[in-house]
Amino acid sequence: MKSVLIAAPSSGSGKTTISLGIMAALRKRGLVVQPFKVGPDFIDPGHHTAVCGRASRNLDGWMLTKDYVVSSFVKACNGADMAVIEGVMGLFDGVNGKSEDGSSAQIAKWIGSPVILVVDARSMARSAAALVSGFENFDKDINIAGVIFNRVGSERHKKMLKDAIEANCKTRILGFIPRDEGLAMPERHLGLVTVEEGFSQAFVDNLAGVVEKNVDVDRLLPIVGTVPILQTPSLPLFAKEGERGGIIKIAVARDQAFSFYYEDNFDILRDLGAEMVFFSPLTDKVLPEGIAGLYIGGGYPELDAERLSTNQSMMDSIKNFAESGGKIYAECGGFMYLTKGIVDFDGEYHPMVGVFPTRAKMLKRRKALGYVEVEAVGDNPLAIKGSRIRGHEFHYSEIDEMPETIKRVYRVNKPGNADTWMEGYVYKNTLASYVHLHFGSNIEWAKRVIKNLF
Repeated sequence: MKSVLIAAPSSGSGKTTISLGIMAALRKRGLVVQPFKVGPDFIDPGHHTAVCGRASRNLDGWMLTKDYVVSSFVKACNGADMAVIEGVMGLFDGVNGKSEDGSSAQIAKWIGSPVILVVDARSMARSAAALVSGFENFDKDINIAGVIFNRVGSERHKKMLKDAIEANCKTRILGFIPRDEGLAMPERHLGLVTVEEGFSQAFVDNLAGVVEKNVDVDRLLPIVGTVPILQTPSLPLFAKEGERGGIIKIAVARDQAFSFYYEDNFDILRDLGAEMVFFSPLTDKVLPEGIAGLYIGGGYPELDAERLSTNQSMMDSIKNFAESGGKIYAECGGFMYLTKGIVDFDGEYHPMVGVFPTRAKMLKRRKALGYVEVEAVGDNPLAIKGSRIRGHEFHYSEIDEMPETIKRVYRVNKPGNADTWMEGYVYKNTLASYVHLHFGSNIEWAKRVIKNLF
């Protein structure tokens, strides 16, 4: 499978913009492009999906095993001409400073992808050669196959960068993207604005044009073709035919307020016998009929708090489902939606579903960011006591103190940190948490979901 990984020395270098531009340019050439994102990100994959017309998948070396990543990669690439993988943070940045776990470099090695380095050239000229040379020599197992300079200020600036790289580095230059504020993508407190809030085909077409004009795509394509043949592990990722039951329906909240889901989580649930029925807490009045369970992922409910709060019919439908013993799993923004209410950034209070007797309050500063491992300290709809699963947290909110009458079934810790805290709140058959779980890190959790929903 042909693939390339778009990386950078650090966050903010422009790799998302350039990755989208490359994807769009390749599609304009008639190629079927399968997109991927390294790391626990939901927003970038949404933009990838819109550009490529194929669901973007997450490849993560800390949450997932190598066998899972390779198998997921090969499965997703079926029917595609090539894969474009957008990296995370800096190329070698991962879960800690000692290992490559969770890094783009780790995924490049596992998949065998050549790496294109996107370098922000602002305030830099000959020093760019020292930077690129350092990346060439830091890990000899990484194939730095090309460099694209971003935010280049002038023709003179371009020539200085070109002369410096050609005189001191092995890496070939693939292009120079001019400095243009119009290429910047709008951001919010959790990162880019989601694709659900507005996808501009004109913006993507412009990106594709900028890439075609300023990047040597013809020189890029042979680089992509250097990927070795992957030996796909015989890993039983999903259920075998004999383990599946009949089709059950799981309602999934998916709209502008709730869009943070791993596509692999849906795949795993589908392979286990579930049918995803998508609905909108913003616009629909009641839950879909005939459902066995409800899955509410993360997103930006705080930005649509007023609209969510005024849809009393939907909130009553969810509350009645919970009170009648319906199975509900909610993460982060979905958890916030199930509290008594959300206090937004302006201090305004918006009543919500009210399954949990607490409020979620938005903060001016980030509350949590990073990988976490969850241990089940009590049996719950997702797990058997003692089992473990991995995920991450990223939120700007906190809840008021949860009453002790609400059971906690998670013990959570950050990798490399002995400190733990209790989380995973259960009311009847509703389980909610701030943690975004990747079911691929423990398929048995997903199997338990399906088993409990039959």
